[in-house]
Amino acid sequence: MKPLIRVPAGDVPLLTVQLREAVLLDGPAVLPIHGDHEPADPIETLVDDEIALVVETSGSTDAPKRVSLSGSALRASARATSQWFGGTHGQWLLALPGTYIAGIQVLVRSLVAGTEPAVMPAGGFTPEAFVAAARTLDADRPWFTSLVPVQLARLVEAADGDRSVRAALGSFEAILLGGQAAPAGLVERATAIGARVHRTYGSSETAGGCVYDGRALNGVDVRIVDGEVQLSGRMLAQGYLGDPERTARAFTIDADGRRWYRTGDLGSVGEDGRLRVTGRADDVMISGGVKVVLGEVERAVHGVDGFGDAIVVAVPDPEWGERAAVVDAGHAARTAGALEALRRATDAAGLPPAGRPVRLVVVDDLPRLASGKPDRVAASALARGAAGA
Repeated sequence: MKPLIRVPAGDVPLLTVQLREAVLLDGPAVLPIHGDHEPADPIETLVDDEIALVVETSGSTDAPKRVSLSGSALRASARATSQWFGGTHGQWLLALPGTYIAGIQVLVRSLVAGTEPAVMPAGGFTPEAFVAAARTLDADRPWFTSLVPVQLARLVEAADGDRSVRAALGSFEAILLGGQAAPAGLVERATAIGARVHRTYGSSETAGGCVYDGRALNGVDVRIVDGEVQLSGRMLAQGYLGDPERTARAFTIDADGRRWYRTGDLGSVGEDGRLRVTGRADDVMISGGVKVVLGEVERAVHGVDGFGDAIVVAVPDPEWGERAAVVDAGHAARTAGALEALRRATDAAGLPPAGRPVRLVVVDDLPRLASGKPDRVAASALARGAAGA
C-alpha cells in the first residue's frame, strides 16, 4: 500500500512534479483537487501500489465517483496518442483543468515525451488567453492541445474578427476535441479557418480519449454488446476507489480473460470500421411504448440554426409516459415557431413521432458541470419545473 496525496490542480508545476513521481517512478498516488492551495494534511488515504492517479468525476447523469488508474494505463494511453501522431513528440498546451482526465493527460503526455507543456493562466478560458499561451510554445516543435466544444466554439467565434485567434488555431498540428459531442457544424467551421480538429472518445475509465475520429488507437479494441459500446486495452482503469460493486458493474471479463469497460453509451461500428456513438443507454425514454434515444433527438435539434448547445431531456407525460423537452438559452429559442421547427427537424432525421419535442424551456444560462459538459440532471429539473411536474 502507498499514500494517495491531494495535490492542488491549480498549481500546475507541483501537479506535474507529483504526476512524474506517480506515473514514471511509482511514487505516491495523486488525487488532483480544485484550487491552488495545498491542504494542511495532503494524505487522503492508502491505496494499492499499482495505482498512480485517482480522478474524481461528476457525470452529467450519474453520481460522482473516484476512478483509479495505474501508471502503466496512463503511459499506455499517452504512447498510443503519440503513435497516432506518427510518433511525433511535440509540445502541448494545457487549456483544461488538471482535475479532469483530458487535462491530466496533457501533462502525462508531456512527461512521457520529455517536453515541457505550456499552461494557460488561471482565471477562465478566453480567446485572448489562448493566443497568449500559444505564443509561449516552441516554434521548432509541432503543437498539440485538447479542448472541449465550448472552448472551441469561443475560439471559432472570436476568429471571425481577430486574426491572432485564427492564426493561433491554425498553428496547432492537432486539436483533440472531447468531453461531449460537438454541436453541429462546429468542427466544419473550425476546419474552414485552418484548424486541424480531431474528435476523441473516451473517459476517465479509459485514461482519456482512446478512439480518435471514430477509430480505436493502437492497443484499443471496441465491441458492441446489445447496442452498448465496450472498450478494452491496457489503458483501462483499475476500477472505482472503495466501490467494488460499482467496479463489478462497469468492468467485465470475457471468456478469454480479456477485461472490458462497459461505457453505458449506445453505438455501432460501421463497415468502414468507425465507431459511431448515438447516445447514453440510460438516456433512452419509453414514449407510447416506443424506445427513443434522447441523444438522437438532441443531434437533430442541434442541426437547427441557433440550437447548437440545446439540451434534450425526458419529461413525464400523462398519455405517452415520457416525451422529449428541449432546454436552451439562445435567441432562437425565443422566436415564434421555434418548437415547431424542432419537431420538423426530428421528423427530417427519421425519428419516430414519439421523438418530437413537446416542450421548449427557455433559460437565462444552460446548466453546466465544472467540466463544461451539460448538467442533464439540472436541465431535467428545469424542464419538469416549467410544467409544474
